[in-house]
Amino acid sequence: MERAEAGEINSNECENESRKKKMSEEFEANTMDSLVDMPFATVDIQDDCRITDEPQINLKRSQENEWIKSDQVKKRKKKQKDYQPNYFLSIPITNKEIIKGIKIVQNAIIQQDERLAKAMVSDGSFHITLLVMQLLNEDEVNIGIDALLELKPFIEELLQGKHLTLPFQGIGTFGNQVGFVKLAEGDHINSLLEIAETANRTFQEKGILAGDSRSFKPHLTFMKLSKSPWLRKNGVKKIDPDLYEKFISHRFGEEILYRIDLCSMLKKKQSNGYYHCESSIVIGEKNGGEPDDAELVRLSKRLVENAVLKAVQQYLEETQNKNKPGEGSSVKTEAADRNGNDNENNRK
Repeated sequence: MERAEAGEINSNECENESRKKKMSEEFEANTMDSLVDMPFATVDIQDDCRITDEPQINLKRSQENEWIKSDQVKKRKKKQKDYQPNYFLSIPITNKEIIKGIKIVQNAIIQQDERLAKAMVSDGSFHITLLVMQLLNEDEVNIGIDALLELKPFIEELLQGKHLTLPFQGIGTFGNQVGFVKLAEGDHINSLLEIAETANRTFQEKGILAGDSRSFKPHLTFMKLSKSPWLRKNGVKKIDPDLYEKFISHRFGEEILYRIDLCSMLKKKQSNGYYHCESSIVIGEKNGGEPDDAELVRLSKRLVENAVLKAVQQYLEETQNKNKPGEGSSVKTEAADRNGNDNENNRK
């Protein structure tokens, strides 16, 4: 068998390469022809074949916009993941009849299971939560105060000079973990829902993370197992309905909405057991304008602070006057001169 010369081998290889190249070009042309008929041709084909024209630039911009949107979604999800409410809008419960009725229920439950004493909410803390939010610093707290103040005219317009009466009747639970007194059915619930929705919108428009994923259900909490992790460790994993069966339809009384507070969940509570309050709005008047204990405490504190500030200012003024050179001696000289002139006039 004859061996092919080197030149012949090179010639064959060149022909093979040429043939492959031609087949490749024909295949690419056929592929292009078939893809052009597809609905996505104007986008995908131009990108795959590296055609550098205006549609490709638009495509890149579109991709960049998608990346930006994706990044924004990720940031928003991260924000929501990090969202831990630490402030809330509170409607304080001050009606002594309601408080007395709740304490009777609490004592009846404790008599049946003493361990649940650790789960009870103190009477000074009774309230309805209108809205929860996250305020991370003093600036955001101030923004929250401004948002609260903006609610006052809306609520007064909604109520049109009338009182919003909140009647409480019956007992319920959230997953047998939180015990609460129910708000009785009626038109007052719609008014309260409208106030809550407006509060949510007002705070969010100011850039504050506010609201809850759960639907708003006004309630008055009187016990919750989460107050004491010790309970679960000792076998108390739920609130037994039999413990409050006698009060399932009990009428606790009525609370008139007259104040909404911006309260901290984490700061030290007041001496009366109520939450640390950053600011409040008063809706109408209560008992002819008679202030309650919390208002008296805040008023007394403000008066003491003003008195202390006035005393400090007076002390600083007196200290500055004493330190001025020659001022004291000149005053004494003027007084002595007046006394001397008086004596001479008397002798005359």
